[in-house]
Amino acid sequence: MSGKSIVIMGVSGCGKSTIGELLATRMAAKFIDGDDLHPKANIVKMSHGKPLDDQDRAPWLERVRDAVFSIENKNETGVIVCSSLKRSYRDKIREGNSNICFVFLDGQIDLISQRVASRSGHFMKMDMVKSQFDILERPLAEENIITINIDTTMNDIIDQIIVKLAQHTHLNNAGDINKNKVVA
Repeated sequence: MSGKSIVIMGVSGCGKSTIGELLATRMAAKFIDGDDLHPKANIVKMSHGKPLDDQDRAPWLERVRDAVFSIENKNETGVIVCSSLKRSYRDKIREGNSNICFVFLDGQIDLISQRVASRSGHFMKMDMVKSQFDILERPLAEENIITINIDTTMNDIIDQIIVKLAQHTHLNNAGDINKNKVVA
């Protein structure tokens, strides 16, 4: 599988980074955590408990889009983590990128809140979880986005993603995916 990008999306606390890293390892793909692409001003704002607005997100989404382009341009396979909460954000990332697939990690607010409360050292604060759900635009069928329920084990989530990627119409050669189990 080469020249393809898989964007792992969802609200903060749904497991994007963990799942993204495990999936990238399983696929022998490049991993990019979208949090690392945020401009300094965004990180400072979020670490003070203030949610980002569309204006704040614009340069970040451009960086994510450019990372996807770079992966495709180098004929690599990449797993990129990016919340992609609104359709307009997903559309921005799709601009100029033809071989891209979004995987939505879907979970209930209670489960997500528990996860965020138990982690330390992340700039996303507990009280911002609700703001993420408030702006979330659930993917529509016409967007052709893979949706995965996260209320299961990491191995089950990765297995489901692998199976659905193999069936996904936008990505071919999915048979190249390393089918080894992830230990989590």
